Amino acid sequence: MIHLSIKPVQPTDTAGVTSMTENPAPEILTDLTDDGVMLLTLNRPERHNAWTLEMELLYNELFDRAEHDPQVRAVVLTGAGRSFCPGMDMSVLDAASSGARPWPTDQLPPRTRPMSFPKPVVAAVNGACAGIGFNQALMCDVRFAVPHAKFAAAFSARGLVAEDGVSWILPRLVGYGNAADLLLSSRRINGTEALAMGLVNRLVEPQDLLPAALAYASELARSASPYAMSLIKRQLADDQARTFTESRDHAAALLATAKRAPDYREGVRSFIERRPPEFAGLGETPAVAPALAQEASS
Repeated sequence: MIHLSIKPVQPTDTAGVTSMTENPAPEILTDLTDDGVMLLTLNRPERHNAWTLEMELLYNELFDRAEHDPQVRAVVLTGAGRSFCPGMDMSVLDAASSGARPWPTDQLPPRTRPMSFPKPVVAAVNGACAGIGFNQALMCDVRFAVPHAKFAAAFSARGLVAEDGVSWILPRLVGYGNAADLLLSSRRINGTEALAMGLVNRLVEPQDLLPAALAYASELARSASPYAMSLIKRQLADDQARTFTESRDHAAALLATAKRAPDYREGVRSFIERRPPEFAGLGETPAVAPALAQEASS
């Protein structure tokens, strides 16, 4: 059994961790594990974590902070209670659809933050996942889900189009036919069907969902180079618009760059010496490993 020590990034008397929010019950909870995994929990369980403007602003702020914090090496995104996120709060949708209170789209950044985030993002889908929640889960790099999770695009049922570029992402995950089915029909599928079509990567029982997602992210944080992972995330996104030959040639140029970075030497030396690697966090000055220091002085 894997035990993870989680430090709340909230005001506490004992943890000694700096608070990221002043609100004692923010719409997104933040926790940082000892391995450098940031757990983001959408926190409106009384509304099944339905999306609001306040949640979106905090969501973007927390991702921005995590991106620039070298201690954060990966992110796990989940929902409090029985749901992940069923989409926009219906009171917001009602006001927006009537024209009484339009959503300030032109004043907000694109709702695609996990894709531009240079560190791994793992979704732990614990229940209803629709609309904006569906999109955010798809924009994560890896998805864990429970068998009873309910996935739905939901846009066509609300008289809307596939938002936030999901019509670009979904066919690349599940194929054109499955994507067309889900987007046109807005039908709900459970975690088992989502796994079968490639929408999720792992299916686990409810009591194991968060431990499994955190364990996976922790393994990335401990064993993989943050610098290399950031380059690979960029490759995965950019190569969607490249030919195979273009992708191969770009990888060769990128490989030359990676080989000049300290993580290349540390990755090789740690493997030879049969020890855990000591990679620096993104934006952090790499520490010189003892073996490398000895080489430099000899």
